[in-house]
Amino acid sequence: MELRSVEELMALLHACRGAWDAPDRSGDPVDLHDHALQTAHLLRRSHPSDKELQLAGLVHDLGHLLQPGDDAGHADRAADAVRPLLGERVARLVQLHVPAKRYLAAEEPGRPLSAQSALTLGLQGGAMTPDEAAAFARDPLADDAVTLRQADDEGKVVGLDAGVMEDWRPVLEMVAAGRISGA
Repeated sequence: MELRSVEELMALLHACRGAWDAPDRSGDPVDLHDHALQTAHLLRRSHPSDKELQLAGLVHDLGHLLQPGDDAGHADRAADAVRPLLGERVARLVQLHVPAKRYLAAEEPGRPLSAQSALTLGLQGGAMTPDEAAAFARDPLADDAVTLRQADDEGKVVGLDAGVMEDWRPVLEMVAAGRISGA
């Protein structure tokens, strides 16, 4: 699936209400909707001028909705879906949020993860080897991907008010318009 309009993306984001990272709801304690809002909110607070990073936080787990149960491939699936609309940087950040988890697991052993993230880490390749970590660190988007991953890990708080999805429409429109005019 490739998203071609902000309307299509907004419909998909709204469909995240009541959808979970694990089809049996055994995963993280918030649904994909609240997780998206919380992750984007944290990135807005820490990086207020980086709209693409914020949107990567908003859309990073859409792959769980597009193909439930595909923990290993959810990042690639989401990246492929948003690339035509939000551009290469947003898509790459989405794609890199799983390698960033593996990188952090190698660089900070014992770093706390939610139970679901710890479980899926193994399915996603486990902690990076030293060579993999060195290669990841050389990626020009590595630092931003780690920032996204940290917000991803923190954005799982039951009951936290992180705004409403419609608050993100103007940002989505702005980034999508820049992508279209720059093509």
